[in-house]
Amino acid sequence: MSDSLGSITVTEGIRIEVRPEYLSEYSAPERNKFFYGYHIRISNEGDRWAKLLTRHWIIINADGDRQDVEGKGVIGEQPELHPGEVHEYDSLCPIDTDWGTMEGSYTMIREDEEEFKAVITRFYLAVPKEVQIEES
Repeated sequence: MSDSLGSITVTEGIRIEVRPEYLSEYSAPERNKFFYGYHIRISNEGDRWAKLLTRHWIIINADGDRQDVEGKGVIGEQPELHPGEVHEYDSLCPIDTDWGTMEGSYTMIREDEEEFKAVITRFYLAVPKEVQIEES
């Protein structure tokens, strides 16, 4: 996995770092099934409490096909982050091409009920070159 495929974004003191990786053990390129894992680290670098309410992902494959995924929380949780706290999780994204992109946002809320979107900058889902060579 290359760090250059990931992303780091800070919105209103909420830092979101993404590290994607290709999961060859779950993928079946001959059937156009490519699985990618991604590790998310959410850090509260600000001075105010925040809670993650919802997520919105925009997934685009190499053919330009777009899929929007929305839902409550992340992996069944709505983490609360006090200043200095971190929440990390791992998830999966299957697509039908050997590369694509993901980006999106988390809707966050403050103790005064002010909501804001914590941006997740575009990151890349790509089969590493060494794997492409092996599968050829």
